[in-house]
Amino acid sequence: MTEPENDARKALNAVRAEVGKAVVGQDGAVTSLLIALLCSGHVLLEGVPGVAKTLLVRALAASLDLQTRRVQFTPDLMPGDVTGSLVYDARTAEFSFREGPVFTNLLLADEINRTPPKTQASLLEAMEERQVSVDGSPRLLPDPFQVIATQNPVEYEGTYPLPEAQLDRFLLKVVLTVPPRDQEIEVLARHAAGFDPRDLAAAGVRAVAGPADLAAARAAVRDVTAQPEVLGYAVDVCRATRQSPSLTLGVSPRGATALLATSRAWAWLNGRSYVTPDDVKALAHPTLRHRVQLRPEAELEGVTAESVLSGILATVPVPR
Repeated sequence: MTEPENDARKALNAVRAEVGKAVVGQDGAVTSLLIALLCSGHVLLEGVPGVAKTLLVRALAASLDLQTRRVQFTPDLMPGDVTGSLVYDARTAEFSFREGPVFTNLLLADEINRTPPKTQASLLEAMEERQVSVDGSPRLLPDPFQVIATQNPVEYEGTYPLPEAQLDRFLLKVVLTVPPRDQEIEVLARHAAGFDPRDLAAAGVRAVAGPADLAAARAAVRDVTAQPEVLGYAVDVCRATRQSPSLTLGVSPRGATALLATSRAWAWLNGRSYVTPDDVKALAHPTLRHRVQLRPEAELEGVTAESVLSGILATVPVPR
């Protein structure tokens, strides 16, 4: 294991503690966002208002020395408001390109399900191709680039649910819950002591890693190996979703490759150069929960995607 690789791992693991200076009790979410960055993937954050989704992204960007922008998705938001557009300059009598907020490292797409499909789709090329096309000309996005989209799970009026094709473009779906009582008390104690969520520097959040660390880490993750037995286990888990009587839509082969990618990143963060079945189990829920679709009758019976995945993980034989 090389020294640059060790340094990159230490730096990225230090990010979790740094974000913890601003956000209480979301270590799992921070780890998931780091895993997605290591895999060059995007994240869907789901949680009720007020669980620090925006603060989480801002603190992560600050600790990684990355640029971040936020877009509030609304019913009247146009694709050009996200990607940018050509603007006529009367002084030169020419059109010039004005970049949209998508030209950043971490794009927080807030309440993505509140904007119509046409604007949702404007993100699709950016997420998949790392570029946007304006007036037929492709324009490359910065590297690294990650979309972190949020949606509210309790309000459905006036929303446009993401289609399966776009959901499948998100590497992970992370569910943020209301913190337990002791952590909520800590949140209030910090605010009582003068914590200002708009001033991360005052909270002591500083850059402990950078783009160079991220690039070294990505290269190292690509060298993480997976034995045929582990590959077979990941495939068996995904194939079992296609045979579940509770689901109308199971995990696609793209989902299986995503599960392998996230498992490799998780193994690397934990100091290993190989993937274990436990790595696959650990990442199965966030990687697969948004790639399956419940039957209506199963939903009426109280079945959830989480319970289906848990049942599958409990029954698919684990290689020894």
